[in-house]
Amino acid sequence: MVTAEILGARKAAIAASPDLQRLLSHLREGGRPVLARMPHVPEHKALLSSDGGICPDDATTLTFDPWNPTGHRCPRCGKTWSGERYDRYWARFQHLWLAERAVHLATVAALGTQDDRAAGQRAAEILRTYGGRYWRYPNRDNVLGPSRLFFSTYIESIWTCNYVGAATMLRAADLLDEETAKAVNQVVEEAATLIGDYDEGFSNRQTWNNAALTAVAVWFEDEDLAQRAIEGDTGLIAHLIRGVGRDGMWYEGENYHLFALRGLLIGAAWARLAGLDFWTDDRLVTRIAAALRAPALTVLPNFSFPARKDARFGLSLTQPAFVELWEVGLGNLAQSVPDGAPTTEVASWIMTLYQQPSSEPALLEYYLHDFGGTRPAQSGRTSLSWWSLLEMLPALPPAEQPWQPQSILLENQGLAVLRRNDRYVSLEAGSTDVGHGHPDQLHLTLFADGVYWLPDPGTGDYVSRNLFWYRSVLAHNAPRIDGESLRDETRCECFAEQDDWAWVRGRSGNLTRTVVTGPSYVVDVVELAGRDEHLLELAWHVDAAGGIETNGRWVADEIVDEFVTRAQHFVPAAPGPLVLRHSAPGADLTIRMMLDGQLLQAERPPLPGRSDRDTFYLMRARGRNVRIVTVLESHTTQETVRAVRMQGEVVEIETTSGVHRHRPGSQDWTITAGDAPPVVLRGAREQTAPFRPIVEIDAPTPVSAPAFRVGEAPPIDGTLDGFELAEPLQLALEDQYRRSEDAYPGPDDFSAVAYAAWDERALYLAVDVTKPDLCLRPPDAPPLRLDNEPDDIHSDGLQLYVAPAREQENGAAVGYVIVPQANARDVRVSVTSDSRAAANAPGVRGEWRRTDQGYRVTVAVPWPGIEGLHPHAGARVRFDLIVNEMLPGRQRRTGQLVWSGGNGWIWLRGDRQNPARFGVLELVG
Repeated sequence: MVTAEILGARKAAIAASPDLQRLLSHLREGGRPVLARMPHVPEHKALLSSDGGICPDDATTLTFDPWNPTGHRCPRCGKTWSGERYDRYWARFQHLWLAERAVHLATVAALGTQDDRAAGQRAAEILRTYGGRYWRYPNRDNVLGPSRLFFSTYIESIWTCNYVGAATMLRAADLLDEETAKAVNQVVEEAATLIGDYDEGFSNRQTWNNAALTAVAVWFEDEDLAQRAIEGDTGLIAHLIRGVGRDGMWYEGENYHLFALRGLLIGAAWARLAGLDFWTDDRLVTRIAAALRAPALTVLPNFSFPARKDARFGLSLTQPAFVELWEVGLGNLAQSVPDGAPTTEVASWIMTLYQQPSSEPALLEYYLHDFGGTRPAQSGRTSLSWWSLLEMLPALPPAEQPWQPQSILLENQGLAVLRRNDRYVSLEAGSTDVGHGHPDQLHLTLFADGVYWLPDPGTGDYVSRNLFWYRSVLAHNAPRIDGESLRDETRCECFAEQDDWAWVRGRSGNLTRTVVTGPSYVVDVVELAGRDEHLLELAWHVDAAGGIETNGRWVADEIVDEFVTRAQHFVPAAPGPLVLRHSAPGADLTIRMMLDGQLLQAERPPLPGRSDRDTFYLMRARGRNVRIVTVLESHTTQETVRAVRMQGEVVEIETTSGVHRHRPGSQDWTITAGDAPPVVLRGAREQTAPFRPIVEIDAPTPVSAPAFRVGEAPPIDGTLDGFELAEPLQLALEDQYRRSEDAYPGPDDFSAVAYAAWDERALYLAVDVTKPDLCLRPPDAPPLRLDNEPDDIHSDGLQLYVAPAREQENGAAVGYVIVPQANARDVRVSVTSDSRAAANAPGVRGEWRRTDQGYRVTVAVPWPGIEGLHPHAGARVRFDLIVNEMLPGRQRRTGQLVWSGGNGWIWLRGDRQNPARFGVLELVG
């Protein structure tokens, strides 16, 4: 990121700045353990598994200790675990930590004194060690793009940014010897080949791929590569302009915003050396300033970010890794707009963060600065990483005004935040179609009186089965209809703030959720209106101890969900509102519910980072017009709400100061209290098209093929008997192949032909696969424990999907994984993880046999297992067929042939296929 001229200027700045001098001393001290002994370089590439980094006793993530490659301690129970799986989990962070230490030490050597030359020598030794080993790490068994050191390309990119950064720093300081330079050239060229081969389009991960490629372009002075990585269709500038929305937030939410922003800022630093300075372009500076400001707009009162979409739960924005983003951003903003509002706002925000209690450093792939040495007693700007020494201001400017959060609507995110003092209420009223969206439409969050009463659980561990719970609507404080998440586009209809009151209304089809906040309580109204009868359910996850105060009894019941147990419904002793009370240290939450239906409670998985299952509530009502009214009040002393009543559409709330009447309108909400003038909340929103970061293109015409009606069902015996062999489904094209590392081997090594037939009972399929080496997973094979995906996808076999042709049935697809049984004629069939409708369906049956070219599978898929599908001549059935490819010596599948089109890489698809990509089978009579 530097030249000799930049180093000279920065040395002068350090000499004149007490803060920078202290930071340099901190970096010098932090590097001493690495100077004392060369750290261990892992022999293996990293492995993503469900057990390697987890304590078997209490499921806690093991502590990363860069000085202990074989003993991995649990921070909860104190036990130490060893073995290859633990070592290869450790290797993931060790590889990253070593590259980070290399650039850390190189920075100390380049900006320090003659006494710091040993730091440069150790940095060079780390670079040379990887030069001798890099090609030994195999580019295989990857999860998310090609990689040698890791299992995903984006991690290779993070590592490469630091590796090239160390080499560039040494070269600029004239400390790079010829042997080390040669090693760097070899490593960086191969890394760039891997990274450049895998373009993820508009993903947070691609920002890091672009940053790494820009670094490589600077190292080799490659103008073409620099132009592609910076100015290409999916380059750094495009990510900044199209990935960051009008409200400043990265389209995938706060968690990915912080990750992508770091990649963008690092990429911008390399781009400056490539001749394109982001900080001199007003358009780019404006977008970066908005991106720096965005997380402060939605931060919770405890300074953690809401775990929206696919975010980690409970992660504080006071993390050094995050604070460094604002320090670096401020350092560059101050040069672009020295007296502008963005500079003042960011400075005020940073000062506020430094005033908060310091948080325990989180284990982040892109920031391991605080691991492996003695942590400073007091965190702050003088204890950040090498990057801050290069780019942050010599002194933090005084904040003219303290940072003060406000109520806000983030239009692109569809997130409305209503603030009053330390109370935070938010409603999700945006689309889930864009970027890591969970089925959390119209989810309600409540934080008040220092308690996170109604949290969003976020994601949890990517390799845990509980991930599917966190990604369900039932895990959120959100409504669902007929047991399903909301399918219609969600939008914010109204948002306004007036005096002590504020409101927001979100809509999804015929369902609305209105949230009104006042001085002491919150009114929540969920309404479903329509011609047909539906089951409306509304979940409440209160993160505090408590229960129901209303007299009555609990009766055993059922909530159909694999993660939910011990369901009961409440039978009140008398009609009327139901009152719940939950308590936390220093505060209570009272919830008054009014509904013509049932209240259930059940147990569900714990919030991420916890071990004990917890209780949640589910309000349930059925009808054509259903209304659920809830009043919530968090209080530290006496509550103000005494009773809640309904008078037609009017919600009457009796308080200690009188009766408040809430009258809804189509685009307004009126509150009257005694003789005081009524408060009328309006704020109807203009309905604009939702933000889309990716250019919309015409959807390709879906592939189609006939399925021929048969008078008698085929024998399904592994032969082609009974099938019409005209017009088969062909899977033998390069653009039908999804790869994990290697390109399509060609039809002679891997291809398939399929034949489809049908009658009123079932769909019949015969699939002839050409594949010389057959690798079948035995039924009694030990579990792979790689992640939360079914092991049978890592075998030769099939995945097939069937769904009705009607557009409104997009979510009703049924999928199956089908694996030939080794040493038997039958096949092993499992339902894919997103096929709810097939849980109680008639079973798929099939047989297989070897052929001269590979193997053949025949199966019968009963129609009754596919909701809404009624076969008849002329009908169109949405369908897809995938053939998995497994090779000897691998842990993960190598590739897939996809009838509807390969669309690039295997990625993290598991056993799922997007219904929007399905082809069409035409049922011929």
